[in-house]
Amino acid sequence: MRVLCRCGQVRSGYRPRVKRTRPAKIAPRGAPTARRDAPTRRIVVVAYDGASAIDVVGPVEVFAFASNFAVPKRAGAPPAYAVEIATVSGGGIRTISGVQIVAHKALEDVDPRADTVLVAGGEPREAMRDARLLGWLRAATPEVRRMGAVCTGAFILAAAGLLAGHRAATHWLAAATLARQFPAVEVDPDAIFVRSGKMYTSAGTTASIDLALSLVEEDLGYDVALEVARGMVVFLKRPGGQSQFSRPLLAQTAATGPLQRVIGWALRHLDADLRVEVLAEKAGMSPRNFARTFTRTLQTTPAKFVEAARLELARSCLEGGSASIKQLARDCGFGTDERMRRAFQRTLQVTPEEYRRRFGRSCAGAGAGGAAQGEGRATRAPFLPGGS
Repeated sequence: MRVLCRCGQVRSGYRPRVKRTRPAKIAPRGAPTARRDAPTRRIVVVAYDGASAIDVVGPVEVFAFASNFAVPKRAGAPPAYAVEIATVSGGGIRTISGVQIVAHKALEDVDPRADTVLVAGGEPREAMRDARLLGWLRAATPEVRRMGAVCTGAFILAAAGLLAGHRAATHWLAAATLARQFPAVEVDPDAIFVRSGKMYTSAGTTASIDLALSLVEEDLGYDVALEVARGMVVFLKRPGGQSQFSRPLLAQTAATGPLQRVIGWALRHLDADLRVEVLAEKAGMSPRNFARTFTRTLQTTPAKFVEAARLELARSCLEGGSASIKQLARDCGFGTDERMRRAFQRTLQVTPEEYRRRFGRSCAGAGAGGAAQGEGRATRAPFLPGGS
């Protein structure tokens, strides 16, 4: 190698000296960093009378699976996680399903300097008024690395004033109520889980597992989180958002009178012509008035609702049925497999073929009536704080 030195003369055999340094480990912006002095991360799950059992047990199982099965064991190495279930008074609580859960500790006996605190969802109206619970959460928040809530547990964090100025998720049926009761909270009605600074919130019920998996991935890496997801037979990152589940159910919850009857009929005839003109005629309304009333009542257009309902039926049949993609596309009302494929990719970010590979349960048959839920029957919200 021939290089010109500063005086302009040629130096031969020159090799520049390079100072070797280790690249700095930079955490993603806004991501909390793991405590180096706590090899075992202590997780506190806060429960109360009326909590959802799966909101308590779901995260516990994820962290236990990570500690017991997914992390390689070394002699003398501490477990990855230590999980405590805590209640205001200690002892047992009765969940909304009637299952009783015995807490490890009362909140006053829990060291607030935990790594992560997760508040369960369920029926939190009483918990939202519990001064001891809200006070403990306020005191613990500056000390913990992560403060979170599952499902309607977000209402408890909001009641404590901890979500003001933060984005947050909750069960899709309670999202509008959370936004109305706590206008300082930026509610994302479609998110499965949300991280905003040290605040973590998730959608309803089984989304508690999604949230816990995301925390494991943050702590221990993608490979460990994937191993946990495989062991529990769940998605590491499930496709799509909450809206994939909510539109047909929300339609029956919100609609009344002729609109509800038309929706019930449409859900039983998803393979039929469901253009606005047809639905409007069933409702005895003009197409323009029907579309306006439908959109105002359900916060979605008739076309988007029909596509979401057809997508739900197609998902159900792909989860175990043996019919071809083309046949399912016709039976579910998409007309062609290409239209169904575009709907899947737009909403779920997967193709129908990939969706079928990921799931397995029997489908009783597609076509007319496949998504029937009974004309005039509404699906009720499991919890709407303060009414809706």
